[in-house]
Amino acid sequence: MTNHIKVEFEAKECNVGFARLVAAGFIAPLDPTVDEAEDVKVAISEAVTNSVVHGYEGGEGTVFMEAFSYDNTVMFSIRDAGCGIEDIQKAKEPLFTTKPDEERSGLGFTVMESFMDSLHIESKMGEGTTVTMTKRIGSRH
Repeated sequence: MTNHIKVEFEAKECNVGFARLVAAGFIAPLDPTVDEAEDVKVAISEAVTNSVVHGYEGGEGTVFMEAFSYDNTVMFSIRDAGCGIEDIQKAKEPLFTTKPDEERSGLGFTVMESFMDSLHIESKMGEGTTVTMTKRIGSRH
């Protein structure tokens, strides 16, 4: 079964939960385990939070979420048109944060990498960032 959705929403922290619900609903037809569903929701939370907090730095903007499913694999793309990431490799380092004065742990990309099967980040300064993640669902089938 293949499926595809596109959703866009305001870059506000209150919409992180909405994105989690969209992701959970999207993967539901694949009959994920509780752990698989939680992994996807946490990774989506991290990606959307990064767009809100770092991409738009708490200002106005739009988060674009796209998802595909095919052969028990899901791919999620979270995109913003925010400030971009200057050094992706540095940003992926555990505990690195551009906001040390806030309660940010600097583990967002680490969490995404550990909960999903793949993580790809594209970013251009002043143009935004796209985070693409995939996960195979239903390894018990």
